[in-house]
Amino acid sequence: MYKLLKQVAKTGIRTEAPPAADDALRAVAERLGAETLRLLGRALTIRQVDAGSCNGCELEIHALANPYYNLEGLGIKFVASPRHADMLLVTGPVAKNMEVALRRTWEAVPEPKLVVALGDCGCTGGIFGESYASCGKVANVIPVDVTVPGCPPSPYAIMQGILTAISTRQK
Repeated sequence: MYKLLKQVAKTGIRTEAPPAADDALRAVAERLGAETLRLLGRALTIRQVDAGSCNGCELEIHALANPYYNLEGLGIKFVASPRHADMLLVTGPVAKNMEVALRRTWEAVPEPKLVVALGDCGCTGGIFGESYASCGKVANVIPVDVTVPGCPPSPYAIMQGILTAISTRQK
């Protein structure tokens, strides 16, 4: 142990250089924060619903909370109750077992409500399509304002989708 501590003291602490700032991401983030505050006058609250996805989209949604994307720093928060939400973020093809739950969740969101369908499965039904076990795309069950394609979509694309949904609400 002493030998290891001596080596650490001799070489010092070495870390990687921080990543370079992404100007495109910063511009989107600033625009998103400004639009949210201008339109709502407060934080945007999102309820995420997994309607039958493989969890690929959820991993990208979780990345939005890391320090690089810092969605909460822009005034956007995820909530547990649809009654506190302004927007639904729905992933996956809607499984038949989730159809009623998704519809009830959508009905519980107060007006004005926004819906963003994420991923190829949420936008088109993906490889599952419509079958005895799947209703297909989210728009087959509830009205959708914005679709964000990709398998899975990047956090940057998800942020763009949220911004698009907010800006379409004003028109």
